[in-house]
Amino acid sequence: MSFNKIIMAVAGLMTLNLSAAPKPNIIYVLMDDMGQGDVSCFNSSSKIHTPHIDSLAANGMMFTDAHTNSAVCTPTRYGVLTGRYAWRTHLKRSVIGGTSPSLIKPGRMTLASMLKENGYHTGMIGKWHLGWDFSFHPDSVKIDPLYWGYTPGTKIDYAKGVKNGPDVHGFEYYYAIPSSLDIPPYLYVENGKVTNLEITERKGEEGERLWRAGPMAGDFDIEDVTPNFFRRANQFIKKNAQAEKPFFLYLPLPSPHTPILPIKKFQGMSGINAYGDFILQIDAHVGELIKTLKSTGIYDNTLLVFTADNGISPRADMTTINNAGHFSSNGFRGRKADIFEGGHRVPYIVSWPNGGVKAGSICDQTICTTDMLATLADVVGSTLPINAGEDSYSTLALLMQKPWDFKRPATVHHSINGSFAIRQGDWKLIFCAGSGGWPKSDLTPEMAKSQGLPVIQLYNLKSDPAETNNIFSSYPHIVDRLTALMQKYIQDGRSTPGKAQKNTGETPFLPEGFAELSAKLARQENQNVKVDGIK
Repeated sequence: MSFNKIIMAVAGLMTLNLSAAPKPNIIYVLMDDMGQGDVSCFNSSSKIHTPHIDSLAANGMMFTDAHTNSAVCTPTRYGVLTGRYAWRTHLKRSVIGGTSPSLIKPGRMTLASMLKENGYHTGMIGKWHLGWDFSFHPDSVKIDPLYWGYTPGTKIDYAKGVKNGPDVHGFEYYYAIPSSLDIPPYLYVENGKVTNLEITERKGEEGERLWRAGPMAGDFDIEDVTPNFFRRANQFIKKNAQAEKPFFLYLPLPSPHTPILPIKKFQGMSGINAYGDFILQIDAHVGELIKTLKSTGIYDNTLLVFTADNGISPRADMTTINNAGHFSSNGFRGRKADIFEGGHRVPYIVSWPNGGVKAGSICDQTICTTDMLATLADVVGSTLPINAGEDSYSTLALLMQKPWDFKRPATVHHSINGSFAIRQGDWKLIFCAGSGGWPKSDLTPEMAKSQGLPVIQLYNLKSDPAETNNIFSSYPHIVDRLTALMQKYIQDGRSTPGKAQKNTGETPFLPEGFAELSAKLARQENQNVKVDGIK
C-alpha cells in the first residue's frame, strides 16, 4: 500500500471513530468584559495568574487570534447564539436595555435549538441581555430599547413573568438575569417566572461598583450573582452528567463587568485592584466547574469553550492596572467598545480530550465567536439550513489540527457607535477615524475629527499588531478590495457561501468623506504622490 493510501486510510478511521463516539456534553462559558491579557496563558507578563483557566488550555487548544463579532455585549451574544452578525438586525449600534424586547426573532435557529433537534438537553444559566417580553401596565411609560437605565413611570407586572425568552430560542431550562449587572431591573427569571416578587426601588452606586438605580427583587444579592450562577451551573452538571441525553449548558456570566464586586475571600488577593481580585475569583469558580466535571466522570467527553464577549472595560481602572505592569489588552490597542483589536480580540480556549483536541495546542488562525453554530453542527453531524448561521464557519478542522480545511476568508468587526472594520489575513481596514468607541477611548471619534484624521485606517497586523501606523495611502488596492468585500457581505445578507438573505433595514458602513478621500487617493496613486496632509 502506498504512503498516501495509508494516510487516507488512517484519516478515514479517525473520522469514523469521531462519528462513532458518543456525542459530547457541551459547555460554553462566556465572560463579560475580559481582556485577552487577563488570562495568564495568553500573557507571559501577566500579573494576574489564572491557573484553572490555564489548565483548560493545557488540556486543549488556545486560539490567539479569536474575535467577538462586536466590541460590546448584546451584539456579541446574538452572534454567539445565532452565528450571524448582529448588525444584520435592527441593532446597528450600542446594546439593548433590561426591559427591551427580544433581539432574536422567533424561529431563528440558535445553538440551543440546533442542539435540541440533535438530541441534547439544553440549559442556560447567567446573563441573557438579548431581550424578552415583560408585561407592561397600560399606563406605563414607553421604553427606549437602547436605554440602559430605568425610566421613571415604568410599570411592569412582574407576576406575569416574561415571554419570548430563552425558552423560545431552544433552551429547555433557564435561570437568568435580564441584562448586565449594572442595568435594571435586578431580578432572576427561571423558566419564565420571576423568582421573587418583593421588588423595591434601589438607589444604585457609582465608580467601579457601578450599578444604576432601579427595581431590585428581594432575593437578589448583587455581590452573590456570579457565585450563584456557578453554583447552579455545577448543580446542572451533576444532575445531567449521567442522563441518557448529552447536555448543552450556555453559561454567560455577568463578570468581571461592573459592578466589580469580588467577594471578601478574594479582596486584595491580586495586589492590583478590585478588578484583578475579581479575575482571581472567576478563575477559582472555573476551577470548581472543572472539579465537578471530573468528579462526575464526564470531563474528557465534554467540549468546553471558555471565552469573553469583548475586551476590558475602562471602568476597571486601567491606569492602576497598567501601572502595576499588567496589560489586559495584551499589547493590542483599545478596549471594550473600540474597533481596535483590544475591543474584540479575546481569550478563547477549547477543551475536549475525547474529541481529539490535542492537549497544549495553539491555533493562530483568525476565528470569530459567530463560528460556534457551524462548529457544533459539524460536531453533532448536522447541516445548517440556508437561513441560519449566515456568518458562521466551522472551526472543527482547526480543533482536529487540520488548518488547511478551515474556510473563513474574512471577518467583520463592529464598535459600539456602529463603526465597521473588515479583517482579511494580515490586513485590517477600519471605516472610521479613531476608535469608534466611548469617550474614555485613547482616540475618540471626536478627538479624531478635531485632529483631522482620515476616515480610512488600514493596518497590517503582522508588522503592526498595535495598530499605530495607518498605511491606507500606500495600499489603495487593498482599501478597494476590502471595501468591495464589505459591501458584498452586506448586500448578500451573509458572509458564508449560499443563497442571499435579508438584513433588517439599511446598513451604511462608509463614513462621511470616505468616497471623496478614496477618489482622491486613486488620483494620487495614478500620479504616484502622497495625499496632502497624510504621512
